Amino acid sequence: MNVISNVKEDGVPIGGLGDGEAIWHSDMTYVDTPPSAALLYALELPAEGGDTYWANMYLAYEALPADMKKRIEGLKAIHDATYNSAGIKRKGYDDVTDPRRAPGAHHGLVRRHPETGRKCLFLGRRRNSYIVGLPLEESEALLDALWAHATQPRFAFCQQWQVGDLMIWDNRCTLHRRDPFDPNARRVMHRTQIKGDRP
Repeated sequence: MNVISNVKEDGVPIGGLGDGEAIWHSDMTYVDTPPSAALLYALELPAEGGDTYWANMYLAYEALPADMKKRIEGLKAIHDATYNSAGIKRKGYDDVTDPRRAPGAHHGLVRRHPETGRKCLFLGRRRNSYIVGLPLEESEALLDALWAHATQPRFAFCQQWQVGDLMIWDNRCTLHRRDPFDPNARRVMHRTQIKGDRP
């Protein structure tokens, strides 16, 4: 169980991710076996802000033009382990200056869901991602195009939290993000994750 919160007690954070925006991401894809799903439970909420959005990666993949589907089939990307979704560097890591040398797992841009059998985009996080084997500029352009496509509002859902809400999502076929909120307001959530398999 993780505490997701901006609250500090005696100057010490009681949880992680603070009050800023958490950019689009899937959880822990920088490891070889990311979680299959996650649960997030709302305990304390600000009066406004802190909404969470999910984007459907089945729909994003299915809406790609046929030539793009063919282009990305079989390609793998590095899922950088250096920074979390709030952009904070994890302990023990050095700053990444070249995405081709970023630490982290290598996963296909397209995965087949082990339960539904449907194909979906599997992007992780944009920062320091790199498509293995491509020139850096080509990798950057292709990733930018995929991220711009995948995070369109037409694929997304917004959760405006109320105390007691519990959201469960499939980490294998979604991206999610969070809006920032007033740093003087309290937001306390509990999160847990379900063990996954290797994509």
